[in-house]
Amino acid sequence: MGRTHALTGWCAGLALAPAVGAGSLHQAVVFGATTAGFALLPDLDHPGAKASRLLGWLTGLISWLLRRVSAATYALTKGPRDENVTGKHRHLSHTVLFAAGLGAATAAGTSAGGPWAVFGVVVLGLLLAEGALGDWLLPVSGAAVAWWVWTAPPDHTAQLQEISGWLGFAVAAGCITHCLGDALTESGCPFLFPIPIAGETWYEIRPPRPLRFRTGKKVEKRLIFPVFVVLAVLLVPGVWGQASDTLHRLFSPSATQTATP
Repeated sequence: MGRTHALTGWCAGLALAPAVGAGSLHQAVVFGATTAGFALLPDLDHPGAKASRLLGWLTGLISWLLRRVSAATYALTKGPRDENVTGKHRHLSHTVLFAAGLGAATAAGTSAGGPWAVFGVVVLGLLLAEGALGDWLLPVSGAAVAWWVWTAPPDHTAQLQEISGWLGFAVAAGCITHCLGDALTESGCPFLFPIPIAGETWYEIRPPRPLRFRTGKKVEKRLIFPVFVVLAVLLVPGVWGQASDTLHRLFSPSATQTATP
């Protein structure tokens, strides 16, 4: 589900961008690309995931550490009805608690670390998203960043504060979008940990069985992914308004009467 996670993260980012103050086209593109990238990050708890292989041994080591921490957390906190599993994959990193903590850490780190911290978070998000969605994302996002810098006021300190102010939201939103996507699959997702539900601390949230789907199968490839491809375009600032105006002109009664001889 790598590309689906990234695509839904892109859509979530574009939808959320105006609410956090990233409402212009170039701001929304950077915000959406960052959210798309971090929508892949929870799978860092799997050694074969794109996030785990992104930077070679470095992300591989982080993945190994995350799996150990997740397993230890599961062993210490599992409820009486939780499954007898290792707790490595789809556990700690697939929770709202993890998303909120990573988002808060990102906000604090970019605020204290200055330009290089902001640059590092944005580039990491772009690399993650590019690995899933394709190379086209890098020039598009790079152009958006260049446009932003070129048209920004000369007060670069204020500009960096603006960016760091919403990067935490982008990171958290990406992780939460990932969890919601996994919650629609057969296995579900324990993203409400540590809230106990039905005797389980790691209760897998999922819809009724007819609404679940298997990853990589026909429902994802032929329905979910194409729908979000359309949304990914329509949610870009300005596109929906332009599309609505075009459809209105084509199908309005006045346009029909004018076209009739």
